[in-house]
Amino acid sequence: MKTVMKKTLLIAATSLAAITGVGLGVAYAAGGSSDYEMKHVHWHFNGPFGTYDRAAMQRGYQVYREVCSSCHQLKFLSFRHLGDKGGPYYDEAYPNPNDNPYVKAFAADWTIQDIDLDTGDAIERPGIPADRFPAIYDNAAAAAASNNGKAPPDLSVMAKARTGGADWLYNILISYDKDDVFYNKAYGGQMAMAAPLSDGMVEYADGTEATVDQMAKDVTEFLAWSADPKMEVRKQTGTATMIYLLILAILAYISYKRVWRNVEH
Repeated sequence: MKTVMKKTLLIAATSLAAITGVGLGVAYAAGGSSDYEMKHVHWHFNGPFGTYDRAAMQRGYQVYREVCSSCHQLKFLSFRHLGDKGGPYYDEAYPNPNDNPYVKAFAADWTIQDIDLDTGDAIERPGIPADRFPAIYDNAAAAAASNNGKAPPDLSVMAKARTGGADWLYNILISYDKDDVFYNKAYGGQMAMAAPLSDGMVEYADGTEATVDQMAKDVTEFLAWSADPKMEVRKQTGTATMIYLLILAILAYISYKRVWRNVEH
């Protein structure tokens, strides 16, 4: 019975780590200037009970749309994801994100390449919630030709693809050299992308001052969500599972004590 209890507790701990991501250490990628010290941000989405900052995600989407989307795609996301539970524009009044007026408006702000089903001709139309974020360039060669010979990476899962995650993204955005807009101290050399942010380059809808630091944090928050849009749901599931396994372990212990109370062992 003791073995069963130990296994139950081990499963509980393993489940919590697997579902919430706790216990998975993060190290920074090699590279970066030897005299550059990575800045760590207290991201509220870290930890077993972490959640995304909705206001920051909304500002981050604005930065992505007005700055980053000229080069970088979000190919693994559809517009409707913006209104999913846990998303930046989730609204309980619109559980179906296809009905969310914000999502509809954001989708319509994009131009989608399509085919006229009646004539077969290529057409352009406003986006709808079901559409994926469109490609920025026609092909990789065109993307590279427009960006100093290197195609801009997709940003959908960048926060998960890079060691260091959100901190890495944030530091890349704030560490460009003032005298050389292509030199990045966190990267440790020249980048194909010039410094994308400058103070006041966007006007936040909520009135927040758009400093480079603020925009870097906000777009990083948004991209952390885009890389893991189901994080909050997963953590809620992990918490419920942990509670269930804890109760199961207690019941197993009580049963063990009752069944074997008169047996010497």
